[in-house]
Amino acid sequence: MLRHGLITAVFCCLIATALTITEGGGWAAHLVYSLSIGTVSWLFIDCGRLLLTGHHEIHWPGGPWGLLLVVAGVFVGFFVGNLIGDAWVGAPAFDFLDIRGHKLATAAVITIVATVCMCFFFYSLGKSKHMQSQIEVAQRNATEARLKLLETQLEPHMLFNTLANLRVLITVDPARAVAMLDRLNSYLRMTLSGSRALSHPLSAEFERLADYLELMSVRMGERLRYTLDLPEALRDVPVPPLLLQPLVENSIRHGLEPKVEGGEITVRARQEAGQLVIEVIDTGVGLDGAPPSEGSSFGLEQVRERLATVYGAQGALRLAPGGTGGTCATLNFPLPV
Repeated sequence: MLRHGLITAVFCCLIATALTITEGGGWAAHLVYSLSIGTVSWLFIDCGRLLLTGHHEIHWPGGPWGLLLVVAGVFVGFFVGNLIGDAWVGAPAFDFLDIRGHKLATAAVITIVATVCMCFFFYSLGKSKHMQSQIEVAQRNATEARLKLLETQLEPHMLFNTLANLRVLITVDPARAVAMLDRLNSYLRMTLSGSRALSHPLSAEFERLADYLELMSVRMGERLRYTLDLPEALRDVPVPPLLLQPLVENSIRHGLEPKVEGGEITVRARQEAGQLVIEVIDTGVGLDGAPPSEGSSFGLEQVRERLATVYGAQGALRLAPGGTGGTCATLNFPLPV
Protein backbone atom coordinates (compact mmCIF):
# COMPACT_ATOMS: atom_id res chain seq x y z
CA MET A 1 0.00 0.00 0.00
CA LEU A 2 2.84 2.39 0.80
CA ARG A 3 4.36 1.82 -2.62
CA HIS A 4 0.97 2.43 -4.26
CA GLY A 5 0.54 5.61 -2.19
CA LEU A 6 3.93 6.99 -3.22
CA ILE A 7 3.28 6.25 -6.90
CA THR A 8 -0.15 7.90 -6.61
CA ALA A 9 1.41 11.01 -5.05
CA VAL A 10 3.94 11.32 -7.87
CA PHE A 11 1.17 10.88 -10.45
CA CYS A 12 -0.90 13.59 -8.72
CA CYS A 13 2.06 15.97 -8.89
CA LEU A 14 2.34 15.37 -12.62
CA ILE A 15 -1.40 16.05 -13.07
CA ALA A 16 -1.10 19.29 -11.07
CA THR A 17 1.83 20.39 -13.23
CA ALA A 18 -0.07 19.61 -16.43
CA LEU A 19 -3.15 21.55 -15.23
CA THR A 20 -0.99 24.51 -14.27
CA ILE A 21 0.55 24.60 -17.75
CA THR A 22 -2.73 24.15 -19.65
CA GLU A 23 -5.22 26.08 -17.50
CA GLY A 24 -3.02 28.50 -15.56
CA GLY A 25 -3.58 29.33 -11.93
CA GLY A 26 -1.47 28.46 -8.95
CA TRP A 27 0.35 25.15 -8.91
CA ALA A 28 -0.26 24.79 -5.16
CA ALA A 29 -4.05 24.89 -5.59
CA HIS A 30 -3.97 22.33 -8.39
CA LEU A 31 -1.67 20.15 -6.28
CA VAL A 32 -4.03 20.25 -3.29
CA TYR A 33 -7.01 19.21 -5.42
CA SER A 34 -5.03 16.52 -7.22
CA LEU A 35 -3.48 15.07 -4.06
CA SER A 36 -6.78 15.15 -2.18
CA ILE A 37 -8.72 13.34 -4.91
CA GLY A 38 -5.89 10.88 -5.61
CA THR A 39 -5.18 10.08 -1.95
CA VAL A 40 -8.84 9.49 -1.05
CA SER A 41 -9.37 7.29 -4.12
CA TRP A 42 -6.17 5.34 -3.40
CA LEU A 43 -7.07 4.71 0.25
CA PHE A 44 -10.64 3.70 -0.60
CA ILE A 45 -9.68 1.29 -3.39
CA ASP A 46 -6.57 -0.18 -1.75
CA CYS A 47 -8.25 -0.75 1.61
CA GLY A 48 -11.37 -2.05 -0.13
CA ARG A 49 -9.53 -4.62 -2.22
CA LEU A 50 -7.70 -5.97 0.83
CA LEU A 51 -10.93 -6.24 2.80
CA LEU A 52 -12.72 -7.99 -0.06
CA THR A 53 -9.92 -10.45 -0.87
CA GLY A 54 -8.86 -11.27 2.70
CA HIS A 55 -5.97 -13.76 2.62
CA HIS A 56 -6.30 -14.66 -1.05
CA GLU A 57 -3.05 -14.89 -2.97
CA ILE A 58 -4.23 -12.34 -5.57
CA HIS A 59 -5.27 -9.16 -3.77
CA TRP A 60 -7.90 -8.02 -6.26
CA PRO A 61 -11.62 -8.90 -6.08
CA GLY A 62 -12.90 -10.97 -8.95
CA GLY A 63 -16.02 -10.58 -11.03
CA PRO A 64 -18.09 -7.36 -10.81
CA TRP A 65 -16.71 -6.50 -7.36
CA GLY A 66 -13.48 -5.16 -8.82
CA LEU A 67 -15.34 -2.86 -11.22
CA LEU A 68 -17.74 -1.68 -8.50
CA LEU A 69 -14.79 -0.92 -6.21
CA VAL A 70 -13.15 1.28 -8.85
CA VAL A 71 -16.42 3.12 -9.57
CA ALA A 72 -17.00 3.71 -5.85
CA GLY A 73 -13.39 4.86 -5.45
CA VAL A 74 -13.79 7.38 -8.27
CA PHE A 75 -17.04 8.71 -6.77
CA VAL A 76 -15.76 8.99 -3.20
CA GLY A 77 -12.39 10.40 -4.26
CA PHE A 78 -14.00 13.01 -6.50
CA PHE A 79 -16.44 14.36 -3.93
CA VAL A 80 -14.32 14.14 -0.79
CA GLY A 81 -11.17 15.32 -2.56
CA ASN A 82 -12.92 18.33 -4.08
CA LEU A 83 -14.43 19.24 -0.71
CA ILE A 84 -10.94 19.21 0.80
CA GLY A 85 -9.62 21.32 -2.09
CA ASP A 86 -12.44 23.83 -1.82
CA ALA A 87 -11.83 24.15 1.91
CA TRP A 88 -8.11 24.70 1.30
CA VAL A 89 -8.52 27.47 -1.28
CA GLY A 90 -11.51 29.03 0.55
CA ALA A 91 -14.07 28.30 -2.18
CA PRO A 92 -17.73 27.72 -1.26
CA ALA A 93 -18.64 24.13 -0.43
CA PHE A 94 -19.66 22.08 -3.49
CA ASP A 95 -18.40 24.82 -5.76
CA PHE A 96 -16.87 22.08 -7.89
CA LEU A 97 -20.42 21.02 -8.91
CA ASP A 98 -20.89 24.23 -10.88
CA ILE A 99 -21.30 23.16 -14.50
CA ARG A 100 -20.40 26.58 -15.87
CA GLY A 101 -17.11 26.74 -17.70
CA HIS A 102 -16.86 22.99 -17.96
CA LYS A 103 -15.21 22.89 -14.53
CA LEU A 104 -17.26 19.90 -13.39
CA ALA A 105 -16.76 17.95 -16.62
CA THR A 106 -13.02 18.59 -16.67
CA ALA A 107 -12.53 17.52 -13.05
CA ALA A 108 -14.70 14.41 -13.49
CA VAL A 109 -12.91 13.31 -16.67
CA ILE A 110 -9.48 13.79 -15.11
CA THR A 111 -10.52 11.87 -11.98
CA ILE A 112 -12.02 8.96 -13.92
CA VAL A 113 -9.14 8.63 -16.38
CA ALA A 114 -6.44 8.99 -13.74
CA THR A 115 -8.07 6.53 -11.32
CA VAL A 116 -8.76 3.92 -13.99
CA CYS A 117 -5.20 4.20 -15.35
CA MET A 118 -3.66 3.90 -11.89
CA CYS A 119 -5.86 0.92 -10.98
CA PHE A 120 -4.95 -0.82 -14.23
CA PHE A 121 -1.26 -0.12 -13.59
CA PHE A 122 -1.40 -1.47 -10.03
CA TYR A 123 -3.43 -4.50 -11.14
CA SER A 124 -0.95 -5.30 -13.92
CA LEU A 125 1.98 -4.84 -11.53
CA GLY A 126 0.40 -7.15 -8.95
CA LYS A 127 -0.47 -9.76 -11.55
CA SER A 128 3.08 -9.66 -12.90
CA LYS A 129 4.51 -10.19 -9.40
CA HIS A 130 2.07 -13.05 -8.81
CA MET A 131 3.09 -14.74 -12.06
CA GLN A 132 6.76 -14.26 -11.16
CA SER A 133 6.21 -15.89 -7.78
CA GLN A 134 4.40 -18.79 -9.47
CA ILE A 135 7.33 -19.24 -11.85
CA GLU A 136 9.77 -19.23 -8.92
CA VAL A 137 7.67 -21.82 -7.10
CA ALA A 138 7.57 -24.01 -10.22
CA GLN A 139 11.33 -23.70 -10.67
CA ARG A 140 11.92 -24.54 -7.00
CA ASN A 141 9.63 -27.58 -7.27
CA ALA A 142 11.46 -28.71 -10.40
CA THR A 143 14.80 -28.34 -8.63
CA GLU A 144 13.53 -30.31 -5.63
CA ALA A 145 12.21 -33.07 -7.89
CA ARG A 146 15.52 -33.22 -9.75
CA LEU A 147 17.50 -33.48 -6.50
CA LYS A 148 15.23 -36.23 -5.21
CA LEU A 149 15.63 -38.13 -8.48
CA LEU A 150 19.41 -37.85 -8.30
CA GLU A 151 19.41 -39.06 -4.70
CA THR A 152 17.23 -42.06 -5.55
CA GLN A 153 19.76 -42.91 -8.27
CA LEU A 154 22.75 -42.62 -5.93
CA GLU A 155 21.40 -44.72 -3.07
CA PRO A 156 20.76 -47.91 -5.14
CA HIS A 157 24.15 -47.41 -6.83
CA MET A 158 25.90 -47.46 -3.45
CA LEU A 159 23.73 -50.34 -2.23
CA PHE A 160 24.45 -52.52 -5.27
CA ASN A 161 28.19 -51.94 -4.95
CA THR A 162 28.08 -52.87 -1.26
CA LEU A 163 26.06 -56.02 -1.96
CA ALA A 164 28.53 -57.04 -4.66
CA ASN A 165 31.39 -56.63 -2.19
CA LEU A 166 29.40 -58.57 0.41
CA ARG A 167 28.90 -61.45 -2.04
CA VAL A 168 32.64 -61.75 -2.55
CA LEU A 169 33.34 -61.58 1.19
CA ILE A 170 30.82 -64.37 1.97
CA THR A 171 32.94 -66.88 0.05
CA VAL A 172 36.29 -65.93 1.62
CA ASP A 173 35.41 -64.80 5.16
CA PRO A 174 31.85 -65.57 6.33
CA ALA A 175 32.41 -64.07 9.80
CA ARG A 176 33.41 -60.71 8.39
CA ALA A 177 30.55 -60.97 5.90
CA VAL A 178 28.11 -61.27 8.80
CA ALA A 179 29.70 -58.26 10.52
CA MET A 180 29.46 -56.29 7.28
CA LEU A 181 25.82 -57.28 6.87
CA ASP A 182 25.11 -56.01 10.40
CA ARG A 183 26.80 -52.70 9.55
CA LEU A 184 24.81 -52.46 6.32
CA ASN A 185 21.58 -53.08 8.19
CA SER A 186 22.40 -50.31 10.67
CA TYR A 187 23.45 -47.94 7.89
CA LEU A 188 20.27 -48.49 5.90
CA ARG A 189 18.09 -48.07 8.97
CA MET A 190 19.62 -44.67 9.73
CA THR A 191 19.75 -43.33 6.18
CA LEU A 192 16.95 -44.80 4.08
CA SER A 193 14.30 -44.60 6.80
CA GLY A 194 14.90 -40.88 7.32
CA SER A 195 13.07 -38.11 5.54
CA ARG A 196 14.43 -37.14 2.15
CA ALA A 197 15.27 -33.54 2.89
CA LEU A 198 16.78 -31.40 0.16
CA SER A 199 19.58 -30.39 2.51
CA HIS A 200 20.99 -31.25 5.88
CA PRO A 201 23.84 -29.93 8.05
CA LEU A 202 27.36 -30.72 6.96
CA SER A 203 27.82 -32.51 10.28
CA ALA A 204 25.08 -34.98 9.28
CA GLU A 205 26.85 -35.57 5.98
CA PHE A 206 30.09 -36.35 7.82
CA GLU A 207 28.24 -38.69 10.22
CA ARG A 208 26.70 -40.53 7.28
CA LEU A 209 30.15 -40.73 5.72
CA ALA A 210 31.59 -42.20 8.93
CA ASP A 211 28.91 -44.90 8.89
CA TYR A 212 29.76 -45.77 5.29
CA LEU A 213 33.51 -45.90 5.98
CA GLU A 214 32.93 -48.13 8.99
CA LEU A 215 30.90 -50.39 6.73
CA MET A 216 33.75 -50.55 4.24
CA SER A 217 36.27 -51.10 7.02
CA VAL A 218 34.60 -54.40 7.86
CA ARG A 219 35.46 -55.71 4.41
CA MET A 220 38.86 -54.08 3.87
CA GLY A 221 40.16 -54.32 7.43
CA GLU A 222 43.51 -52.61 7.99
CA ARG A 223 43.78 -51.79 4.30
CA LEU A 224 41.38 -48.88 4.85
CA ARG A 225 42.22 -45.96 7.14
CA TYR A 226 40.35 -42.70 7.18
CA THR A 227 40.33 -39.23 8.76
CA LEU A 228 37.34 -36.88 8.89
CA ASP A 229 38.15 -33.25 9.62
CA LEU A 230 35.17 -30.92 10.09
CA PRO A 231 35.72 -27.53 11.83
CA GLU A 232 33.13 -26.64 14.45
CA ALA A 233 32.21 -23.40 12.64
CA LEU A 234 31.11 -25.35 9.54
CA ARG A 235 29.03 -28.06 11.20
CA ASP A 236 25.66 -26.37 10.53
CA VAL A 237 26.29 -25.36 6.90
CA PRO A 238 23.43 -26.85 4.78
CA VAL A 239 24.50 -29.19 1.98
CA PRO A 240 22.62 -31.65 -0.27
CA PRO A 241 22.51 -35.19 1.17
CA LEU A 242 24.80 -37.86 -0.32
CA LEU A 243 27.18 -35.24 -1.67
CA LEU A 244 30.42 -36.73 -0.33
CA GLN A 245 29.72 -40.46 -0.27
CA PRO A 246 30.03 -40.97 -4.06
CA LEU A 247 33.48 -39.33 -3.93
CA VAL A 248 34.63 -41.56 -1.07
CA GLU A 249 33.15 -44.60 -2.78
CA ASN A 250 35.05 -43.65 -5.94
CA SER A 251 38.29 -43.30 -3.95
CA ILE A 252 37.88 -46.76 -2.41
CA ARG A 253 36.82 -48.55 -5.55
CA HIS A 254 39.28 -46.98 -8.00
CA GLY A 255 42.05 -45.80 -5.69
CA LEU A 256 42.54 -48.03 -2.65
CA GLU A 257 41.12 -51.39 -3.75
CA PRO A 258 43.54 -51.84 -6.70
CA LYS A 259 46.44 -51.14 -4.28
CA VAL A 260 47.60 -54.24 -2.40
CA GLU A 261 48.39 -52.46 0.85
CA GLY A 262 45.33 -50.21 0.63
CA GLY A 263 45.69 -46.68 1.89
CA GLU A 264 44.11 -43.76 3.64
CA ILE A 265 41.22 -41.43 2.84
CA THR A 266 41.07 -37.91 4.29
CA VAL A 267 37.94 -35.79 4.08
CA ARG A 268 38.28 -32.22 5.29
CA ALA A 269 36.27 -29.03 5.03
CA ARG A 270 37.37 -25.44 5.22
CA GLN A 271 36.15 -21.93 4.47
CA GLU A 272 37.91 -19.95 1.78
CA ALA A 273 36.87 -16.54 0.34
CA GLY A 274 33.19 -17.00 1.16
CA GLN A 275 33.14 -20.52 -0.25
CA LEU A 276 32.93 -23.94 1.38
CA VAL A 277 35.78 -26.13 0.17
CA ILE A 278 35.68 -29.88 0.81
CA GLU A 279 38.55 -32.17 -0.17
CA VAL A 280 38.44 -35.95 -0.48
CA ILE A 281 42.05 -37.13 -0.66
CA ASP A 282 43.18 -40.74 -1.03
CA THR A 283 46.60 -42.39 -1.21
CA GLY A 284 45.51 -44.89 -3.83
CA VAL A 285 46.91 -45.71 -7.25
CA GLY A 286 46.08 -42.28 -8.67
CA LEU A 287 44.19 -41.13 -11.73
CA ASP A 288 46.46 -42.88 -14.21
CA GLY A 289 46.75 -46.11 -12.25
CA ALA A 290 43.04 -46.79 -11.75
CA PRO A 291 41.79 -49.67 -13.93
CA PRO A 292 38.88 -48.89 -16.24
CA SER A 293 35.53 -49.95 -14.84
CA GLU A 294 32.01 -49.88 -16.21
CA GLY A 295 30.07 -47.03 -14.63
CA SER A 296 33.18 -45.66 -12.89
CA SER A 297 32.17 -42.08 -13.58
CA PHE A 298 28.56 -42.45 -12.44
CA GLY A 299 29.12 -41.04 -8.94
CA LEU A 300 31.22 -38.13 -10.18
CA GLU A 301 28.64 -37.21 -12.83
CA GLN A 302 25.87 -37.31 -10.23
CA VAL A 303 27.79 -35.06 -7.85
CA ARG A 304 28.51 -32.56 -10.63
CA GLU A 305 24.86 -32.59 -11.68
CA ARG A 306 23.65 -32.02 -8.11
CA LEU A 307 26.08 -29.13 -7.67
CA ALA A 308 24.86 -27.56 -10.92
CA THR A 309 21.23 -28.00 -9.87
CA VAL A 310 21.67 -26.36 -6.46
CA TYR A 311 24.48 -23.84 -7.00
CA GLY A 312 24.64 -23.30 -10.76
CA ALA A 313 27.98 -22.10 -12.07
CA GLN A 314 29.13 -21.29 -8.52
CA GLY A 315 29.51 -24.97 -7.63
CA ALA A 316 32.40 -27.04 -8.97
CA LEU A 317 34.06 -30.45 -8.63
CA ARG A 318 37.70 -30.88 -9.64
CA LEU A 319 39.90 -33.97 -9.74
CA ALA A 320 43.68 -33.66 -9.46
CA PRO A 321 46.64 -35.83 -8.46
CA GLY A 322 47.25 -35.94 -4.71
CA GLY A 323 50.34 -34.38 -3.17
CA THR A 324 51.91 -37.75 -2.26
CA GLY A 325 50.24 -39.90 -4.89
CA GLY A 326 46.62 -40.85 -5.11
CA THR A 327 43.81 -38.49 -6.05
CA CYS A 328 42.31 -35.30 -4.61
CA ALA A 329 38.67 -34.47 -5.35
CA THR A 330 37.80 -30.88 -4.45
CA LEU A 331 34.26 -29.55 -4.03
CA ASN A 332 33.56 -25.86 -3.68
CA PHE A 333 30.33 -23.89 -3.55
CA PRO A 334 29.18 -20.63 -1.89
CA LEU A 335 28.46 -20.49 1.81
CA PRO A 336 24.92 -19.31 2.68
CA VAL A 337 24.73 -15.61 3.49
